[in-house]
Amino acid sequence: MSPLTKVIDCDVHNQFNHYTDLVPYLKEPWKSRVASLGIHVGFTYTSPIGVMRKDAVPPNGGKPGSSPDYLYKQLIEEYQMEYAILTGDDIMHLSVNPDPDYAAALASAYNDYLVEVWLRSNKKFKGSLVVTTQDPQLAAKEIDRLGSHPDIVQVIMASASAMPLGQRFYHPIYEAAERNGLPIAIHPGSEGGGASGAPTSAGYPSNYLQWHTCLSQNFMAQLVSLVCEGVMVKYPGLKFVLTEGGVTWLPHVMWRLDKNYKGLRHLAPWLKKLPSQYIRDSVYFTTQPIEEPDDASQLTTLLNMIDAENILMFSSDYPHWDFDSPTMIWNRMPKAARSKIFYENAKALYRLE
Repeated sequence: MSPLTKVIDCDVHNQFNHYTDLVPYLKEPWKSRVASLGIHVGFTYTSPIGVMRKDAVPPNGGKPGSSPDYLYKQLIEEYQMEYAILTGDDIMHLSVNPDPDYAAALASAYNDYLVEVWLRSNKKFKGSLVVTTQDPQLAAKEIDRLGSHPDIVQVIMASASAMPLGQRFYHPIYEAAERNGLPIAIHPGSEGGGASGAPTSAGYPSNYLQWHTCLSQNFMAQLVSLVCEGVMVKYPGLKFVLTEGGVTWLPHVMWRLDKNYKGLRHLAPWLKKLPSQYIRDSVYFTTQPIEEPDDASQLTTLLNMIDAENILMFSSDYPHWDFDSPTMIWNRMPKAARSKIFYENAKALYRLE
């Protein structure tokens, strides 16, 4: 990788070391509940190899991703990154918990912890404001509460949901994000858990291998919903970031959606241009997990099909097991698009100096 190329990592999973780290930021009755019972998210599938890099444990112990100093040293300093967009970890998946007040209270506590512990520690860290989707009014209130913080650069929420995310039930979240000038990142991890729907179109797979491979199915459905329900029309200033959901599925989804729209446009009369154009204008994607065909030129062909130069942003997924280093991804990206993918797109979207 060229040493002159700047890098912004758009998916870095910081986390608290222990659930008690959030207790000081909670009010009753949630403070006593979490202190005595812990946090319950609602995962269904477990990786037999774990989900964290073994070498990401901080020198003084604790969870990978829980030490601001060690994360800075192992990721930002190692790869000379300009910024790391912190996306949290398990906490972002609280939307599958059936209790909307509990989930919203925990998200709010985490956001205060994020500001106090992480964003104040290093200006290289930029934060994602976690919201839960069970009660969109509570989520909108949280966006208005902290959305103007100078180091908060986006809203983040789980891709697992009880109904497709384009539906009007969720629109207060999008209105608040647009009002605060923040893009919305959608991130996988809790599909099939808690109060969400089945993780695949065929139902519930048997294990983590199948579940992890099929995560892109959920992203396809959520993207089609956001476009066809007119979210990009209603909130023209809002941008979305589909994080950690893959990218090479996008060409066939855009082709199929455009083809169907031409014959069924009366079902989405608010759309004034082809669905694929709304995607190109309003949606960004992150590189990790990048698909790895045997013939690298095939990936380049697919990336050119989706105009990756303008809608793709680098992400490492640190400190997860399938971490992608920028040095590994660099050569897989089209040469002419590298500076935009690794730096310029994120700089513009997140309004970074």
